[in-house]
Amino acid sequence: MHRREEIIRRFTEVGYVADPQLATAIAMMRHLKRPLLLEGDAGVGKTEVAKSLAKVLDCRLIRLQCYEGLDASAALYEWNYQRQILAIKIWEGEEVSAEEKERHIFAREFLLERPLLQAITQDQPPVLLVDEIDRADEEFEAFLLELLSDFQISIPELGTIVAKSVPYVVLTSNGTRELSDALRRRCLYHYVDYPDEAKELRILEARLPGLDRGLAAQVVRFVQAVRKEDIRKRPGIGETIDWASALMGLGMGELREDPEAVHDTLICLLKTAEDRAAISIEVVQRLAGKVA
Repeated sequence: MHRREEIIRRFTEVGYVADPQLATAIAMMRHLKRPLLLEGDAGVGKTEVAKSLAKVLDCRLIRLQCYEGLDASAALYEWNYQRQILAIKIWEGEEVSAEEKERHIFAREFLLERPLLQAITQDQPPVLLVDEIDRADEEFEAFLLELLSDFQISIPELGTIVAKSVPYVVLTSNGTRELSDALRRRCLYHYVDYPDEAKELRILEARLPGLDRGLAAQVVRFVQAVRKEDIRKRPGIGETIDWASALMGLGMGELREDPEAVHDTLICLLKTAEDRAAISIEVVQRLAGKVA
């Protein structure tokens, strides 16, 4: 799966509409065995790229969700302290040396593997999704960079664990903070933007095959117009799909027929009180009249 056209076709088969630039990035990621950094606003489909890639390659998806304060132990491994304590209590009456007890309680069976360790211990290369890396702090980013360079992990009690296979690494960032130059140099880069009208229509058709094409076109044009309004959070692709599904379930055929009902359904698109107030019934009437 190295040709761009084949990647686009395979992604389409699993329900993801990939553009030629993204297909090229994925082909290069597989050929060069380099991490792929996907940057863009929340809701544009970055995480779905990794999920779809795992489906296309028929391999496991391992996800590390980043957050402020994430440290190596939560991402790599932890010891199962409860089982270790239980094992120590069981051996209290046994004539076993302290060294032997220590060696046993730090055996692999007491190790809790977290996403990064799981990713390098698979027989078949998985897709490793490091989601929202910009939410983690710079120290964790530096640690991750070292791991992605060597694909091995040192555990003091067990030694060095070298990757059985090199995972396909996809990192996503919403741009909440600037990533280091070192991380960017290590990765291939692709910016995921909001889709244009034609692409978003193809996405709706792929995800909601039962949706009337006329309604789908109105939904897409309406959402595209809403994104240009003065709102705090522009609706993502997932919100478009949810809204179209809700309208289909309610039996709506024309957005301009009942602006009040359409306004009520915008809870699928608009997720803040400010944005709900900004897109009033009058705004809905104006936008619906343009997209009909």
